[in-house]
Amino acid sequence: MTSHKSTQTMKPATAAKKLGVYLEATPAEFQEGAVSRDELNALQADPPEWLRELRRNGPHPRPVVAAKLGISISGLARGGITEPLTTEQIEALKQESPEWLVKERATQAEVRKEAVRVKDKDKNKDKQ
Repeated sequence: MTSHKSTQTMKPATAAKKLGVYLEATPAEFQEGAVSRDELNALQADPPEWLRELRRNGPHPRPVVAAKLGISISGLARGGITEPLTTEQIEALKQESPEWLVKERATQAEVRKEAVRVKDKDKNKDKQ
Protein backbone atom coordinates (compact mmCIF):
# COMPACT_ATOMS: atom_id res chain seq x y z
CA MET A 1 0.00 0.00 0.00
CA THR A 2 1.15 3.49 -0.72
CA SER A 3 0.37 6.31 1.62
CA HIS A 4 -1.38 9.29 0.11
CA LYS A 5 -0.36 12.55 1.73
CA SER A 6 -3.29 14.93 1.95
CA THR A 7 -2.79 18.67 1.92
CA GLN A 8 -3.34 20.20 5.32
CA THR A 9 -5.51 23.31 5.13
CA MET A 10 -6.75 25.89 7.62
CA LYS A 11 -9.53 28.41 7.74
CA PRO A 12 -8.68 31.94 6.63
CA ALA A 13 -9.19 33.18 10.21
CA THR A 14 -6.52 30.78 11.47
CA ALA A 15 -4.12 31.76 8.70
CA ALA A 16 -4.70 35.48 9.40
CA LYS A 17 -3.99 34.91 13.08
CA LYS A 18 -0.75 33.08 12.25
CA LEU A 19 0.24 35.92 9.91
CA GLY A 20 -0.63 38.55 12.54
CA VAL A 21 -3.13 40.42 10.39
CA TYR A 22 -6.77 41.47 10.74
CA LEU A 23 -8.85 39.05 8.62
CA GLU A 24 -11.44 41.62 7.50
CA ALA A 25 -8.66 43.76 6.00
CA THR A 26 -7.27 40.94 3.84
CA PRO A 27 -8.22 40.54 0.16
CA ALA A 28 -11.51 38.77 -0.59
CA GLU A 29 -9.77 35.79 -2.21
CA PHE A 30 -7.83 35.21 1.02
CA GLN A 31 -11.00 35.45 3.15
CA GLU A 32 -13.03 33.09 0.97
CA GLY A 33 -10.74 30.09 0.56
CA ALA A 34 -8.89 27.60 2.70
CA VAL A 35 -5.15 28.17 3.09
CA SER A 36 -2.78 25.23 2.83
CA ARG A 37 0.27 24.88 5.04
CA ASP A 38 2.46 25.38 1.94
CA GLU A 39 0.59 28.58 1.01
CA LEU A 40 0.99 29.90 4.56
CA ASN A 41 4.72 29.13 4.50
CA ALA A 42 5.01 30.91 1.14
CA LEU A 43 3.16 33.96 2.50
CA GLN A 44 5.49 34.07 5.49
CA ALA A 45 8.66 33.57 3.46
CA ASP A 46 7.84 36.03 0.69
CA PRO A 47 4.87 38.22 1.69
CA PRO A 48 2.92 39.84 -1.15
CA GLU A 49 2.48 43.62 -1.13
CA TRP A 50 -0.99 43.47 0.51
CA LEU A 51 0.44 41.50 3.44
CA ARG A 52 3.44 43.81 3.85
CA GLU A 53 1.09 46.81 3.75
CA LEU A 54 -1.24 45.32 6.39
CA ARG A 55 1.66 44.49 8.68
CA ARG A 56 3.11 47.97 8.23
CA ASN A 57 -0.03 50.14 8.47
CA GLY A 58 -2.88 47.96 9.73
CA PRO A 59 -5.59 47.76 10.71
CA HIS A 60 -4.03 45.46 13.28
CA PRO A 61 -5.81 42.74 15.31
CA ARG A 62 -6.03 43.16 19.09
CA PRO A 63 -3.00 40.98 19.96
CA VAL A 64 -0.81 43.11 17.69
CA VAL A 65 -2.29 46.38 19.01
CA ALA A 66 -1.68 45.22 22.58
CA ALA A 67 1.91 44.22 21.81
CA LYS A 68 2.65 47.53 20.07
CA LEU A 69 1.27 49.42 23.07
CA GLY A 70 3.11 47.19 25.57
CA ILE A 71 -0.04 46.07 27.37
CA SER A 72 -2.24 42.98 27.59
CA ILE A 73 -5.34 42.29 25.48
CA SER A 74 -7.37 42.61 28.69
CA GLY A 75 -5.78 46.02 29.20
CA LEU A 76 -7.03 47.07 25.77
CA ALA A 77 -10.55 46.10 26.77
CA ARG A 78 -10.27 47.95 30.09
CA GLY A 79 -9.09 50.99 28.11
CA GLY A 80 -12.16 50.77 25.89
CA ILE A 81 -10.28 49.68 22.75
CA THR A 82 -12.41 47.03 21.08
CA GLU A 83 -11.81 47.76 17.39
CA PRO A 84 -8.68 47.08 15.34
CA LEU A 85 -6.36 50.08 15.11
CA THR A 86 -4.04 51.33 12.39
CA THR A 87 -0.37 52.01 13.04
CA GLU A 88 -1.14 55.74 12.89
CA GLN A 89 -3.84 55.39 15.58
CA ILE A 90 -1.49 53.35 17.77
CA GLU A 91 1.24 55.98 17.45
CA ALA A 92 -1.29 58.72 18.30
CA LEU A 93 -2.30 56.80 21.44
CA LYS A 94 1.35 56.46 22.46
CA GLN A 95 1.86 60.22 21.99
CA GLU A 96 -1.35 61.04 23.82
CA SER A 97 -0.44 58.63 26.64
CA PRO A 98 -3.87 58.58 28.31
CA GLU A 99 -4.03 57.68 31.99
CA TRP A 100 -5.43 54.18 31.31
CA LEU A 101 -2.49 53.39 28.98
CA VAL A 102 0.09 54.51 31.55
CA LYS A 103 -1.66 52.38 34.19
CA GLU A 104 -1.85 49.32 31.91
CA ARG A 105 1.81 49.62 30.95
CA ALA A 106 2.75 49.75 34.63
CA THR A 107 0.57 46.70 35.30
CA GLN A 108 2.18 44.83 32.41
CA ALA A 109 5.66 45.73 33.66
CA GLU A 110 4.76 44.32 37.09
CA VAL A 111 3.43 41.12 35.50
CA ARG A 112 6.67 40.68 33.55
CA LYS A 113 8.78 41.38 36.66
CA GLU A 114 6.79 38.79 38.63
CA ALA A 115 7.17 36.22 35.84
CA VAL A 116 10.96 36.69 35.92
CA ARG A 117 10.99 36.42 39.72
CA VAL A 118 9.01 33.15 39.63
CA LYS A 119 11.21 31.74 36.88
CA ASP A 120 14.37 32.59 38.84
CA LYS A 121 12.86 31.09 42.00
CA ASP A 122 12.03 27.88 40.11
CA LYS A 123 15.51 27.76 38.60
CA ASN A 124 17.11 28.12 42.04
CA LYS A 125 14.77 25.48 43.43
CA ASP A 126 15.91 23.02 40.72
CA LYS A 127 19.58 23.60 41.61
CA GLN A 128 19.04 22.57 45.25
